[in-house]
Amino acid sequence: MKNNKIIRSLVWGICLMLAFALWTAMVIFVDVQPAGQNGTNIGMAGFNVWFHELTGVNMLLYTVTDWLGLVPVFICLCYGAFGVCQWIQRKNPFRVDPDIILLGVYFVLVIAEYLIFEMIPINYRPVLIEGVLEASYPSSTTLLVLSVMPAFQFQTARRADNKVLRTVTNIFVISFSLFMVIGRLISGVHWFTDIFGSVLISFGIFFIYRFFVFLTDKNISTGSDKLGIQ
Repeated sequence: MKNNKIIRSLVWGICLMLAFALWTAMVIFVDVQPAGQNGTNIGMAGFNVWFHELTGVNMLLYTVTDWLGLVPVFICLCYGAFGVCQWIQRKNPFRVDPDIILLGVYFVLVIAEYLIFEMIPINYRPVLIEGVLEASYPSSTTLLVLSVMPAFQFQTARRADNKVLRTVTNIFVISFSLFMVIGRLISGVHWFTDIFGSVLISFGIFFIYRFFVFLTDKNISTGSDKLGIQ
């Protein structure tokens, strides 16, 4: 495993997480106005309100993207089942493939991010959902999609020998992710800042996950070389 590949993943992860922290601070402190539903304060209100008025609200698109949010949930469950099968077959949880264990930790962190921002709302949605004012920053659906789909592509590239399968997976991941992000953006159920914040934190944590996978690969390879294993 080349060191520069490991370092690039770490650098990208740290830079994106710092960018998310800066973006969040801007949402909290810059141009805060009571422009939301029921007079709730919205950060970067001028731009957010302008963009929301530009796109309007499309509840059909919101519903479609909401249901399609089950796709990454299904992928998570599949990897969870895969890990459990390895555990049963090898009769030891610590003998599950290290990148699958890391993937489980990664998914737990994604859920933790969602719960934290639900408990500490920064922005509220520009529209009521079934009469309820919900937290909106960062967009949870966008966070889920952009955390799980790149990991799905990454795992497929690592495990699939079939070039056609890898290509089909790449096309699916890119097209599905773009549809979900753009669909969520123009459906009008989030402010622009909510979507962009999700993009930053999702890719940030993904690159950090990838860094740990590459680092584990390198350590395993180094250990095998020392033992003379070919």
